[in-house]
This record gives sequence, structure tokens and C-alpha cells, in this order.
Amino acid sequence: MKLRWFISGVALATASGWALAQRAPESLLPPGFDNPAPAPAPTAAPAPAAPSATASKGGGAATSSRSASPSLPSGVSPGLGALEGGGGTAAVAPELLKRLPTLEELAKMTPEEFEEALGLEPKFDIPAGARRATEQVGMLDTTEGGLPADSMAGLDPSLARTMLSGNRGQIVSRWGHILLRRALSSRLDAPKGMNPADFAGLRASLLVRMGEMEAARALVQDVDVDNYTAILTNAAFNAYVGTADFTGVCPVLIKRRATREDPQWEAANDICSAARGDGRAALSRLDNALRGDALPDIDVLLAQRYAGAVGQSRRAVTIEWDKVSSMNSWRYGLAIALGLRPPEKLVDLANGRFAGAAALAPMLGLVDRGKVSDYAAGRGILSSSAMVDLYGQIHAAQDIEGDLYDRAETLRKAYVLVDAGARSNAIQTIWNSAPDEPRRYSRQVLTAYAAARLPVDAALADQSGELIASMLTAGLDRNAARWAKVVEGGGQGWALLAVGAPAGTVEIDSGLIDSFLSDDESPESRKSAFLVAGLAGLGRIDADTRADLEESLELDLDRKSRWTSYIDRAAQLDRPTMVAMLAGLGMQGSNWEKMTPRHLYHIVSALRRVGLEAEARMIAAEAVARG
Repeated sequence: MKLRWFISGVALATASGWALAQRAPESLLPPGFDNPAPAPAPTAAPAPAAPSATASKGGGAATSSRSASPSLPSGVSPGLGALEGGGGTAAVAPELLKRLPTLEELAKMTPEEFEEALGLEPKFDIPAGARRATEQVGMLDTTEGGLPADSMAGLDPSLARTMLSGNRGQIVSRWGHILLRRALSSRLDAPKGMNPADFAGLRASLLVRMGEMEAARALVQDVDVDNYTAILTNAAFNAYVGTADFTGVCPVLIKRRATREDPQWEAANDICSAARGDGRAALSRLDNALRGDALPDIDVLLAQRYAGAVGQSRRAVTIEWDKVSSMNSWRYGLAIALGLRPPEKLVDLANGRFAGAAALAPMLGLVDRGKVSDYAAGRGILSSSAMVDLYGQIHAAQDIEGDLYDRAETLRKAYVLVDAGARSNAIQTIWNSAPDEPRRYSRQVLTAYAAARLPVDAALADQSGELIASMLTAGLDRNAARWAKVVEGGGQGWALLAVGAPAGTVEIDSGLIDSFLSDDESPESRKSAFLVAGLAGLGRIDADTRADLEESLELDLDRKSRWTSYIDRAAQLDRPTMVAMLAGLGMQGSNWEKMTPRHLYHIVSALRRVGLEAEARMIAAEAVARG
């Protein structure tokens, strides 16, 4: 309707510029600009309007003074009135018409481009009382487990950018991932001198790289779109794509349309146009994109199918994966949003972005979510309780067979069998069915609560190490501490309790540590090095014992670097959020082989000093268990 009215207005203006200026029936300006302030009272009697019009019509110059110009009719904008006073309506109208789009251009415009042609900003109905400040952006308040809002105070903005943008999002430690997610999701003030929207955007971008798509989307939604910057806009786009929410991102695309011009951005705009009722034009533009080479065919076809669905188009779009050799977030998000299942060979579930997107995707079935849980839990994306809930649904389903159902049944036995030994064997069966270490660790997350329910029994002492490791994956340190009376001194279970349980749970001395070192079969005695680093960081060994162990294992825990200086200084200033973010920066890598004892020592020590000892213990225990 708006487009037809505007085309009619163009035709009317072409027929009579004088009529457009003198008898405009409706203002094109936003509400509030329709009634300009009245002009000052003239000092002389106004000249008659007829001679002025006659002079213009005849081509002569207008000679009446500004004060003698006729008053503007109701609805004509102040801008036109100012121009009119300088030389007459007939001189202004041709210049105005030169700036108007042609009929052909109008026909090709999207609603957003149409509004832009009129000079109108898209408006969102956010009452003044509902608009949110950009201070303390985030989901977790301190009463909900979030970190203090002012704990980034005094941080140089350039260092904040380095900590956030320099982290690739792949954290070796499950507990390090959980801590970093908590820090990024907390309600935080931006460092002084840094745009709060940019700070939120950098945090959300890191959450996306970590595979925490839901958390990233929630974070960007905590900022009003009017306050978005380019950094936050890009982060929001990636978060919405990661959660397969291609219509949820539309307010961002409409308001921040000029931020980007890449093909995915334009295709997403076409999807939003279809959702707003302009489906035919949106599909036409996607047809043009299909004929070009800016975007691969599969990406355009998926966008067409989605646009057709939200725009209620009857066009059929066939999706074929035969010629597709790789997967990205855009096509994976569109595929699962459409209820499609891309070939498994294309989807690397070990990739954090895919694992995060699939783990919490409500449109995926139990089988797909069960498969991805083997990766998501070990990374820290899924909790132990979430895993138990998922396998409970799998067990209750009537149409699921194979390995997933068998694992669910075995998990049930780990809870309900009467004999403790049989329950422990069921737990071991779940672990041993994993094909590699990352998935074995994920299944230890799955069995954490089942392990915690086992009675402490000397007959299970030889299994206590892995049972304790399983409990600590879910932070069940007090349940694990019950096994202190049956674990073998200097064994795996003892070592895990030495760093993972509250202080005083087990005796710690050089003889027991030496016993663990002598039995350590890990590559380069990595477990022993991590044990010493963890004990030193927690302050559980004296200086002489530490010096002897460092010499024996050829460690240099105090060696300085720029990163160690930053994290030690943040701990000294009692800045837990800074410590958590710097810890995440120091724990990057694909596996624990990429972690050094020196980094572990500084992380554990800094976390303990800022009041995050529980997290420090869990990270140290995970290092010993997986090293």
C-alpha cells in the first residue's frame, strides 16, 4: 500500500510541482514533525500570493521578500518551506524530483530500501521506560552466580579486546570452559573508555566461538538494538545463525542494515523481507543470487526454502547434498531449522560450533542430540544433569534402538541395581564403550551422579580413581571426599582428592607424591607435573617440597611471561572476572597435551586468591585425571 501511494505521489509531482508544494495531503515525515513552529509575525503587510505565482509560472524571478512568502500549508515539511522561501516552488520541485527513484527502481525495492528512500528510520515501539541502559550487560547477577559487575574496573580497553578477541574459543578444560562462560555471561560494566556495546559484542563473539550459542544470543538480546555497534551487530548475527533463529535476527538487520554488505547478510535480509510479507520480491532476489557466484548454490537454496516457509510461498525447493563438500554455521543452521539432516560426513560434531548448535537445538530429535552429547558434555556445554535428562528421554522413547538405547538402559542399571559392584560395572561399561578419550570423558560426565550414589566400599577401591574422576566432572567434591578412607595413598584416587577435594581431606606429603610419580605412566610424566602444579597453586605443599619436586620433574613454575604478569596482577588486585578471562586465554588448545604445568600453576593460584578456589580445584583435578 505504501509503495502504491508513493508511486502515485511521484506521478502527481511530475504533473504539477506547484500542486505538490501547495496542496500536499499527507506528510512523509515521522510523527512529531508535521506541525512546524509558526513563523514570526511579519513586519510589513504580505504581498498578494497571486502575483508571485504568476511570476513563477511565467518564468520570471520571484521578487517577494522572505517575510512576504505565503505560509506553508498544513502537512508540508519545514525543509520544503525553507527552500521555498529562497526562490519559489517552481524552482524547488525539479530538484526534488531529481532525487526521487524511478518507477523501475521502486518496483525492485525492499521495504527497508523503500523506507530509506523516503529518509525514514525504522521505528521500534520501545517505550522510554522500557529502554535499557548499557551498564551491567549480561544474564547472571551476583545473586545468581555471576561475577562482580565492577571487576573489570581499571582495565585498559586494549587489553580487554586482546583477552576476548585473542581467544579462539577452544578450551582444553571442561571446568575452564564453564568458568569462562560464567564470566562472559555475568552482568558486567565495560572497562572505562570502552563502548559498552562493543564490550558486549566481544563477549558474545567469544561465546559463539566456544559453541555457547544460546548464551551468546541471550547476551546480545540484553542490549537494545538502537545501541548496537558494528561489533555487536556482527556478534548478534553469528549468535542468531548459530541458534538457527533466522527471523529473530530481523530487528537487527532492519535497524543496522548498512553495517555489512556480504552475501550471507543480504540473503538474511531477504529472509526477513519474506517474513514481513514481501515473499515474492525476496524470492526473486534470491533467484538472482542463485544465478551469481557470490554465495554457493546450497546456501542460496537453503535460504530460498526458509524464505518460502516464513513467507508462505508455495514454491518447492529441492535440497541435494551430493555436491556439497563442507559444512559451515550458515548452512547447518538453515538445515536444522528446516528439519533437514545434513549427511554425517559433513558435520564434524567435535567442532565446538556444531556441538553447541546441536546440543541445545529444540528442533533436533533425541537421536541427533544423543550423538552430539558425547562431545558437548566433555567440552562443558552440557551439564551432567542435562545429560541424565536426555538419556532418560531416550530410554522412554518407543522408537529408539541401537547403541543409544543400550547406553540409556545401562545407565538405568547404574542407578537401580541392588548390588553396588553391579552398579559400578554398569558405569564402567558406559565408559569403556567410548571410542576415544574425549567421548570417554563425556560419558564420565554422564555417570557422575550414578557414581556419587555408590556406597563407599573397600571392594571397589581399585575402581575408586575413575569413580572419583567421574564425580568431580560434575563438581561433586564432597561425595568424592567420602572415598578418602579407602583410596590407596599415592594412587590415582588419592591424587584427585589431594587437589580436588576440600583442604584436609587426605594427607599430603613428599612420600605420597613420590609414590604417585613412580607409578605415573602418562607421556612425559604429565599427570605428575600437573599434580605438583596444582598442589603448588593451591598452597598445599611447602616451599622446600615444591623446590625438590620442580627439580625432579624439570619444572619452572615461576618463569615469567606477559600473560603470567597479567594474571598475577589481576589476582593481586582481586579482579575475579579478569582472572577468569585470562585463565581462558591460557587454557586454549585441542587437548591437554597443549597445556603446560606452568600455565596450570598460575591459573590455579590466581583463581584461589580471588575467591574461586572451588573452580581452581576442579581444573587441577581435571588436569590430573586427563593429563
